Amino acid sequence: MILVDSTAVNPSPTPNVGVLLFLAHRALEERALRAVQAAGAEDLTPSQARLLQRVDPGGTRLVELAERALVTKQSAGFLVDQLEKGGYVVRVPDPDDGRARLVRLTPRAERLVPVGQAAVDATLAEWRDHLGAARMRHLVDALTRLREVTDPFA
Repeated sequence: MILVDSTAVNPSPTPNVGVLLFLAHRALEERALRAVQAAGAEDLTPSQARLLQRVDPGGTRLVELAERALVTKQSAGFLVDQLEKGGYVVRVPDPDDGRARLVRLTPRAERLVPVGQAAVDATLAEWRDHLGAARMRHLVDALTRLREVTDPFA
């Protein structure tokens, strides 16, 4: 997916809202990734981390991970192979369907979850300090309402 910067067509110095949302998301994602890399996951790539963060506590089927990460099943399979080699995930039988397999976090990956969450929490606190509590509440409210028409998994 390519987010077009409106300044290419529109001389306004303000990027369109899609670009602004992307920039904020990317900053948050990078902070969390740097934190987990510093906590011992220096081999984790951004693509692997994006897939890893979408694994449910009880495990997730590969096709669901691909859908959530907006990648092909083949790309998701490649990333899961890498994560498995790195000791972050294992594939286990799906208890609901003996033919299917779940991707599940290993203890190594589970230890990183609070590290990543702490980085997210710290970043959001900085944003709240920068914007002020009221603006942050309005931002969260607006994005929550927008989710009603944008989130296929809601």
